[in-house]
Amino acid sequence: MPLAFTATFAGVFGAMIGSFLNVVAYRLPRKQSLVRPGSRCPGCATDIKAYDNVPVLGWLLLRGRCRSCAIRISPRYPIVEATTAALAVAVVLTKHSAVDIVLGLVLVAVLVPIALIDLDHRIIPNKITLPAAVAAVAIGAALHLHGLPEQLIAGAGAGAFLLAFALVYPRGMGMGDVKLVAVLGLFLGRSVAVAILAGVLLGTIVGAAVMARVGVEKGRKTAVPFGPFLAVGGLVGLFAGPAIIHWYLHAGL
Repeated sequence: MPLAFTATFAGVFGAMIGSFLNVVAYRLPRKQSLVRPGSRCPGCATDIKAYDNVPVLGWLLLRGRCRSCAIRISPRYPIVEATTAALAVAVVLTKHSAVDIVLGLVLVAVLVPIALIDLDHRIIPNKITLPAAVAAVAIGAALHLHGLPEQLIAGAGAGAFLLAFALVYPRGMGMGDVKLVAVLGLFLGRSVAVAILAGVLLGTIVGAAVMARVGVEKGRKTAVPFGPFLAVGGLVGLFAGPAIIHWYLHAGL
């Protein structure tokens, strides 16, 4: 199959998944059904027609407003759709084995809503992390059984590492973060070390920026969710983790 066709298909499919992830991010923390009712305008509650619900394009053609009441619709919706599409294309272009492609695509579909929900509600739902963990193990067992031990060890090790940190510094870390890191280990294997390092580094940079802006005392009291940083770290581990691990192991040789 031509690479251009594969990338195009991944982009279209990724945008469609991104549209659904918007629904997940909005409805799941509110304990609403992900299936019913269908997409509606947040202002007048009018059902959105299928031709207006095309990922990215629908929002652009309507200029970000509802066709019925003209209320402004957040640009976050097309941004999430486009970002998910771009990440899906990146996965199929950079990964070369079936197990890596499937794990990468599922991981993207997991990290996007987790980051959004944690930003909005300061929670990382078990309804995402638990199925994600099961999916990672199932994919590994079905497509690369020999690699399953590394997945399990990485998941347990990463979870235990962050659990120890959370016990020492409970105000800065929650159990949702611990579970997310364990899930990252199941998806990334040894590359989870890169994911954790990238997430912590990014969180530290943002925390320092907040303190520089509002002051150290006030900055320390500012609640900043750690899930989005771990999500970005997970993407770093997904795309750059193997290369960084290889460089680290062979840098002194």
